[in-house]
Amino acid sequence: MSSHDPISLTTVSAGFIQDWLDALASRCTPETMASLLERSGLQSGPMSPTQRITLEEIARLYQLAAPETGDEMMGLWSRPIRPRALQHLVTVQREASSLTSALYRFSTYWNLLLDDFRLDLRHQDDEVELALVPYAAETRPQRFGHMLILKLAHGLLSWLAGAETNVKAVRFAFARPDFAADYAVVFPCPVEFDAAETAILFDPRQFDRPITRTPAEASVFLERAPLDWIFTGSRAHTNSLRVRAFLYGATWQTCQLLDAADALKMTPRTLNRRLKQEGTSFQDIKDALRRDIAIRALQQGTDSIEQIAFDTGFSAPANFHRAFRKWTNRTPGSYRG
Repeated sequence: MSSHDPISLTTVSAGFIQDWLDALASRCTPETMASLLERSGLQSGPMSPTQRITLEEIARLYQLAAPETGDEMMGLWSRPIRPRALQHLVTVQREASSLTSALYRFSTYWNLLLDDFRLDLRHQDDEVELALVPYAAETRPQRFGHMLILKLAHGLLSWLAGAETNVKAVRFAFARPDFAADYAVVFPCPVEFDAAETAILFDPRQFDRPITRTPAEASVFLERAPLDWIFTGSRAHTNSLRVRAFLYGATWQTCQLLDAADALKMTPRTLNRRLKQEGTSFQDIKDALRRDIAIRALQQGTDSIEQIAFDTGFSAPANFHRAFRKWTNRTPGSYRG
């Protein structure tokens, strides 16, 4: 993903990763945990659930925490996932004869490693379902862990095929969280909550794509983990990300709902309705893009905060400061690299 890509520019709320931070803290001393957060660019103290986290910060934390803890899933499952497990998984996947075979290998591989859940692979003529089934009825789902393993399945299939694999639906066996909108950044499909089981559903008709990945490509995939399998770069994600991608490629400050609807070949009323079904609106998407552009400029650029305020459409720096505190619960200066 390019640093100029509208997907990589996206941020998620701190609430989205809090389960992961809690699990990681169980594998570390407080001093190590504080060091990992600081080296990743994250604050070591308590974060507001509304604070925004960049994809690069998530990737850096993963890349630092996995070797530090000796657990490639960093406390998300009851048994540690030992170093090089992901490397072996990619090797097993790359040698599969088809995407169907790769998904079967994925389920059997994890069923050798997990103690609290098993992966069930269920086939129908028009649907393939990969479900996480607890061994004990009282086992509670770990929200970030469930998201991560489903996305790993999707990300690996997409990487093996060289194009993002379409997903029919994702279901989670936990209540809809306050940060539910963040799942649209991860999964290119409708996301449901309060399901009987956590599951991801595919259309098997797309599984005839050949697997052609080389060992060199596998090395790059592993070096960049988890960016290439958590945050894939599809333009056919939810309507909200299609709108975001359109705004990013256009003069987003002056674009209106009608412009986006025309670009997506639907009426403004239809676009409004579909965005509402995804829990967002055109203005929310525009504001989120403005926020994320500002965060990227603060982290990577040399422009003054005043210049960034004007570049992102604010008439005065004071207005930018107020809006930024509302968006992130932090000051613009705290995002400086």
